[in-house]
Amino acid sequence: MATYLDTPSHEYRSLSEEDMELVHALQINGRASFREIADVLGISDQTAARRWARLRSAGKLRVLGLTDPLRLGDSVWLVRVRCTPDAASPLGKAMARRTDTTWVNVDSGGTEISCSVRTRSAGPKESPLLQKLPRTPQVVDLSAHCSLHVFFGRDLGPINKRGPLTAAQVAALTPPDTPGRATDATPPVPLDDSDRQLLDLLARDGRAATADLAAVVGLSPSTVRRRITELRSAGALYFDIEYHPDILQQDFRAALWLEIDPSRLAEAGAALAAHPEVAYATATTGTANLYASIDVATAQLFYRYLTESVATLPGLRHTVTAPIQHTLKGPGPYLPTTV
Repeated sequence: MATYLDTPSHEYRSLSEEDMELVHALQINGRASFREIADVLGISDQTAARRWARLRSAGKLRVLGLTDPLRLGDSVWLVRVRCTPDAASPLGKAMARRTDTTWVNVDSGGTEISCSVRTRSAGPKESPLLQKLPRTPQVVDLSAHCSLHVFFGRDLGPINKRGPLTAAQVAALTPPDTPGRATDATPPVPLDDSDRQLLDLLARDGRAATADLAAVVGLSPSTVRRRITELRSAGALYFDIEYHPDILQQDFRAALWLEIDPSRLAEAGAALAAHPEVAYATATTGTANLYASIDVATAQLFYRYLTESVATLPGLRHTVTAPIQHTLKGPGPYLPTTV
């Protein structure tokens, strides 16, 4: 088995306009039927299904059913690991194979690894990875910052900003059970064993057939369908698309850590989330209390973005940047595989 970590980039090309329309539709509603998608895009359901099958089998993208940590009482930690250059690749790949990590990147010329680590409590002590890393000989330094409030991300990706669909098409595809934003006062959603098994299956394939899910979980298809709707309505479950890194990401990506006056943090975060260059933005603990992943075409455009857009954020005190060299793992707990 091979993962996209080992796939030559020349095997992947930019998506066509027709493919982008399909992908945009799936980003809005990952479990929309091909008939629903076809009606909005003005194509046949067979054409929509055929395009999806081609993209999926080529390893260009997959739909994932993922869980919101806040709605399940979990925490997410943004971790930066400085290590010896010879250790970055093997250590990063080992971290990518773990199911408690997402968005594992090699940064800063191969001297740093960044990733998100999920824990079952508010503290990092519950994470075996965060306990083990400081004792790893090749690790020079480690810092972990808790994600406090996501301004842009989860079920929203760059295609929500750049995609070809009109506002009317987006509205037609938006599922009626889309939840409102949860707060820290919202109690966690309770899960039973069948829920956990169902969510694990959706994390591997968010478009798995209801009948197949029901057969594995041991419930009726109608029960599975209803429970997916309930979990999504509660905000515990959302759907995202994992792209091969060469599909939508541009040639220059960077991690951006900002120190913002706390009284302006919400305002700055909302403004940052609206920038077309921002793929993800969250408030965090630490002196640098606002983090963003930036995606632009060139280093020169990144400089322009820093000096023209970031510089005008309210309450900005300080910036730190780190170029992202290579993505080892995307948004899901499981690495994609191809035969």
